[in-house]
Amino acid sequence: MALTLTRVSDPALAGFDDIIDVRSPSEYTEDHLPGAINLPVLDDAERARVGTIYKQVSPFDARKIGGALVAANAARHIAGPLADRDGSWRGLVYCWRGGQRSGSFTTILSQIGWRVDRIGGGYKAWRALVVDRVQNQPVPAPVIVLDGNTGSAKTAILKRLAGRGWQVIDLEGLANHRGSLFGGRPEGQPSQKLFESRLAVALEALDPARPVLVEAESSRIGSATVPKAMWQAICAAPRLRLDVPVEARAAYTAATYDDVVEDPARVEAIVAALSPLHPAERIAGWQAAMAAGDWRKLAEGLLRDHYDPRYLKHRLRYSGREKAVVALDDLRDLDAAAGRVEAALARLT
Repeated sequence: MALTLTRVSDPALAGFDDIIDVRSPSEYTEDHLPGAINLPVLDDAERARVGTIYKQVSPFDARKIGGALVAANAARHIAGPLADRDGSWRGLVYCWRGGQRSGSFTTILSQIGWRVDRIGGGYKAWRALVVDRVQNQPVPAPVIVLDGNTGSAKTAILKRLAGRGWQVIDLEGLANHRGSLFGGRPEGQPSQKLFESRLAVALEALDPARPVLVEAESSRIGSATVPKAMWQAICAAPRLRLDVPVEARAAYTAATYDDVVEDPARVEAIVAALSPLHPAERIAGWQAAMAAGDWRKLAEGLLRDHYDPRYLKHRLRYSGREKAVVALDDLRDLDAAAGRVEAALARLT
């Protein structure tokens, strides 16, 4: 039986013990349904081989060879990852369009005696729901933007507010990037599709009766583009700004970007790339701070002379949206900082 999904987080998905993505590993890595496990019936090399035979020899030969490969891979999955599933297990299977790959695997599993369904239209149908959610539908809860210059601990404060019961969408967390030149993480970013899927799930989980807090962002977070509906909501939302001295922001940045500090060559390359934007003596000063391992001095210089002037231009575009300012002398006690932000939010809402 084919299951027709009507929402990104369709309640029907909860009725299955496992959601199985039978597409190739590269397709799965690019994007997949939340919680899905990858049991490919054709790996990337096998899929390419079958496709080549289909085009260069004949569809029949491609299906014959593909069928043999699918059967062999299905046997491996049944004897391996699915070996401990008992007779009451229920599985939901999908491939790209709900066609031969998912149909073949579903048939084999059903013959064993398991209750197995397929997603009608496969991943492509679910992807259409994601795109509609993040591009066309409005954010379902009123948005409030937490603003502030780079290094103001906005992400950390939002996490503490989430712990206090506020609705929060952590866009930088979804994009796995801290939103600056130095914001990349060692494990890299998700694909644009996977970023959008994560965001769609977060949007569907919102309570429309309560505000949702997001961090002030540009339209791109690293390599990820903020989808249209979310970006429009950010631009139109009221803003609460953190006002933190540059010295405190530098101390916080130097302490929290430890993965960057551990890779001096990466820092050197980024600073060198800034050369066309700054006087030679300024670049030399930053390079001297790096050579001395004075990361706090480097952070302060970058914040004061590179980030703050650019952030001011950005903030002035939304000055009419600013509804409150919370002044923080330092960022050593983030719980106390979150408490002050919460009090200001309570007055706004």
